[in-house]
Amino acid sequence: MNKQKNIDYFAQNLSPDTVHSVMDGASSGTEKRFNILNKDFENADELRVLAGKIKSHTISNLDIYLDQAVKSMNKNGVQTHFAINAQNARSIILDLLKNNNIDRLVKSKSMATEEIHLNEYLEENGIDCLETDLGEFVVQLDKDKPSHIVKPIIHKNRNDVASTFERFGLGSYNNDPETITRRARTFMRKKYLESDVCITGGNFISAESGKLVLVTNEGNARFGISASKIHIALVGIEKLVPRDKDLGLFLNLLGRSATGQHLTVYTHFLTGPRNGDTLNGPEEMHVILLDNGRIDLINTEYQDVLKCIRCGACQNVCPVYRQSSGHAYRGVYAGPIGAVINPVMFKTEIDDYSDLPFASSLCGACNEVCPVNIPLQDLLVRLRGNPNLTNKTLSKSLAMRVFAFIATSPKIWRLLIRLSKLVNFFPPLLNIFSPLRIWKQTRHLPNLHGLEFRQWYNKRNKN
Repeated sequence: MNKQKNIDYFAQNLSPDTVHSVMDGASSGTEKRFNILNKDFENADELRVLAGKIKSHTISNLDIYLDQAVKSMNKNGVQTHFAINAQNARSIILDLLKNNNIDRLVKSKSMATEEIHLNEYLEENGIDCLETDLGEFVVQLDKDKPSHIVKPIIHKNRNDVASTFERFGLGSYNNDPETITRRARTFMRKKYLESDVCITGGNFISAESGKLVLVTNEGNARFGISASKIHIALVGIEKLVPRDKDLGLFLNLLGRSATGQHLTVYTHFLTGPRNGDTLNGPEEMHVILLDNGRIDLINTEYQDVLKCIRCGACQNVCPVYRQSSGHAYRGVYAGPIGAVINPVMFKTEIDDYSDLPFASSLCGACNEVCPVNIPLQDLLVRLRGNPNLTNKTLSKSLAMRVFAFIATSPKIWRLLIRLSKLVNFFPPLLNIFSPLRIWKQTRHLPNLHGLEFRQWYNKRNKN
């Protein structure tokens, strides 16, 4: 979806109810995270700093840990593959499926597969691919895109889901959450048993033991892997941690940062395929280690973004994300992390995402909640000043030149502040023009009060 189509989509479809849904869902996640971290740990900030240092160390020595992880996984019977880019990763997966005469499979939630647009690719090649995470399942039915790293349908409510299920013949309209989940479970249970392949992502890989760690809240990954003959995991190379003991730190931070839980409901430590002592599980396990632009960021000023563990905490706290929802960022990743990752890793001929670093208040809240201490606001500032990564015309546009002139002229600035109350008369005028009326339907403009702060400050200064 290009920029203009994306703008048109949101102008027509992002209702105030959707905005409120995103705001409520995101803000509740931030509140839960704060409460549980401060309740369980005396100094949670020290844990964030430690986790960030471990990730920085791993990334700086990624060649060593990649080699160690591959050897450990191979020793466990896991077949490893390295994908240099998205097309390479898709081809590896398709070859594995064709070599085993697979025409249907189930998937667990995975941002890495979203990143390489795997579902569309498999469908184009005649593979029936079913998302089994409830949110991703709804996204798939609606031919939509996830709007949040952890909560893919944060932009929808139960009425939307009920309508989708009715439209696709999963039952008459019923917005009761229990009924919705029961219908999804009934539909998916048969699909699990029919599938010979399960594709997942991976939250962590221990270089020491080769264990793949996979966390979910619905148990769908466990169902998919247990019933399948082949398990394929697509994992970004930055997901490595040096030792098994490091996993305790990251799992504690991930659950609390993502959903305000002590631990994610299902935490899987997958060593390898079924062996002689195992009664069930896949006969083959393949781990595809995905580069797709990650290696190019090592030893650059943007390397810190590779520390991300995909918890979504920065999205939950971001005031811009709360108002715009995830789709406004256009790329796979939204929010502050997306405003950095998209332009440095996924810029294309169609969209370089150069405007995203400017869609931020630079308040720093994203850094404060990040469980691995990524200085997101600093990265955004660097991107704004990098002519190779940002739109060169943006800072030179007429609007920015006018703003720069006003902001550096104190007298003009004070005059316009005095006149700012006239803006209160602007919203009613929007109803006259059709395109602006659509724009206003998804926005609530605050009243401007002009000089109240300056008057307060001057009065306080005199006293």
